Amino acid sequence: MSKRASSKHKIDRRLGENLWGRPKSPVNKREYGPGQHGQRRKGKVSDYGTQLRAKQKLKGYYGNISEKQFRKIYAEATRRKGDSSESLVGLLECRLDAVVYRAKFVPTVFAARQFVSHGHIKVNGRRVTIPSYSVKVGDLIEVKDTSKQLAMVIEATQLAERDVPDYIEVDHHKMTAKFARVPGLADVPYPVHMEPNLVVEFYSR
Repeated sequence: MSKRASSKHKIDRRLGENLWGRPKSPVNKREYGPGQHGQRRKGKVSDYGTQLRAKQKLKGYYGNISEKQFRKIYAEATRRKGDSSESLVGLLECRLDAVVYRAKFVPTVFAARQFVSHGHIKVNGRRVTIPSYSVKVGDLIEVKDTSKQLAMVIEATQLAERDVPDYIEVDHHKMTAKFARVPGLADVPYPVHMEPNLVVEFYSR
C-alpha cells in the first residue's frame, strides 16, 4: 500500500482550498500556504503550473493514489471513446474506496482505503481488500456483518457535511450500496472546482 509522506492538511493549505470540504480543514482559519513564506504574494502562474495544480487537486482528493496509479488511470481514460476528462473522473469514481466513501460508510477517503484493505467490505457477496478494485454498474457493495456496528461506520452515516450522490443507491439500515451508473464530472459532488481537462493537458504535453 502506498503511504502519504506528508500531512494531508498541508495539501489543503498548499492549494489554498478545503479539498474535502471538512470542517477541520486548516484553510478555514488560514487561507495561505504552510511555512514562513506561505503568506508571500504569488506571481503569475504559467500554463504548466495551472495544469500541475489541477492534477495535484484531483489526485490528492482521492487519497493515497500514487503517481504511477494515477498515470495508469489517465492512460485508460485516453484509450476510451469520448471525452478523456469525463472518462478520467468516471474511472476514479469507480474505485471501490471512492464508492465506499461516497456511500458514507466511512468519514474520509483515507479511512475508506483502510476500511477496504482491512477486509470490512464485500462486493456481490465476496470480500474484496483492494481499494483500487474497479466497481461495475449494478455491483452491490456491503459492509461485513461484524463491521456494521463499528463506531466509525455509525458516525459516518450520520455526517451532515456531505450527501450521497444519486449514482449510488444506499440503504444505511442494511449497510449496502448499489453502483447505479458511472458518473460524469457534473454528477460528482466535489467540494472544490475540479478541472480534469487540465489534467489531460498536463499528461499529454
